[in-house]
Amino acid sequence: MDYKILITVFAAVFIAELGDKTQFATLLFASDKDVSKFTVFIGASLALILASGIAVMAGGVVSQYVSEKFLHYMAGIGFVGIGIWTLITA
Repeated sequence: MDYKILITVFAAVFIAELGDKTQFATLLFASDKDVSKFTVFIGASLALILASGIAVMAGGVVSQYVSEKFLHYMAGIGFVGIGIWTLITA
């Protein structure tokens, strides 16, 4: 296992999820006094695992047809674009 990649992916996803609408939705579900917090945790965790699994499989398929260098450029442009859009609409 490549621990550098593991830590990088963990940090990126963790930071991206903080304050995300899915985290707020989970917070709202857990705020119900009649709902088991453990059940909410398991449900939210399984959803994130499934979504991540789909992304990993899609990334594996895309990487067979598109060069890694091009994907890096597109990801960079995408993140810069999202940043600019966020600044403009803030």
